[in-house]
Amino acid sequence: MNVKILCFACLFLMGSSSTAEDANTVATASTSVHTPAKTLIVLGDSISAGYGMQIEKGWVNLMADTLTQREIDWQVVNASVSGETTGGGLARLPGVLTANSPQIVVIELGGNDGLRGYPISKMKQNLSKMVDLVLAANAKPVLVAMRIPANYGPRYTRAFEQAFTDVSASTGAILVPFSLQEVAVTPGLIQDDGIHPTEKAQPLLVETFLPFIEPLL
Repeated sequence: MNVKILCFACLFLMGSSSTAEDANTVATASTSVHTPAKTLIVLGDSISAGYGMQIEKGWVNLMADTLTQREIDWQVVNASVSGETTGGGLARLPGVLTANSPQIVVIELGGNDGLRGYPISKMKQNLSKMVDLVLAANAKPVLVAMRIPANYGPRYTRAFEQAFTDVSASTGAILVPFSLQEVAVTPGLIQDDGIHPTEKAQPLLVETFLPFIEPLL
């Protein structure tokens, strides 16, 4: 079966500035000319864009291999940009939806908003608007919860974490709980920049997110 590659992100996501050229739609996992009838889009940031490694080494490629092995016939499009914020994602989403007509959209954004100290209310508004756009396109929204370092202060940090739960509750988006603490604190699983998961960490990302995505396929 034919599966394209999907990218996702985890916790500490600062990356380079957003540009349309950074968005990646990676080649199909097989050489077949068959095009799957259904599409999953991931709208994310630097980790979703495969920062610091060849894209085929990332967890997305491993995910694609898993879906192929399970004969799940979906096209997976990576619409991620390094350094992306919820504002940037909201601006790009209408064009991404029009170009791909997806059935599922994974929204993995917000980490860069938090690291830059953006207002939580604005981040929530942007996330809610993205979910609404996905629903209006007759697709299923999946929202990935994020965390930021504790040195941003307890009030901001708690509000940031709660934002994803609030948006999920108010919009009906499926919420993927934050569960990447092991990656964040285990030696060898984070690149030298202290931000991005290493190649060794990629299988753990697959194990984390696949159980939330596969039931929707």
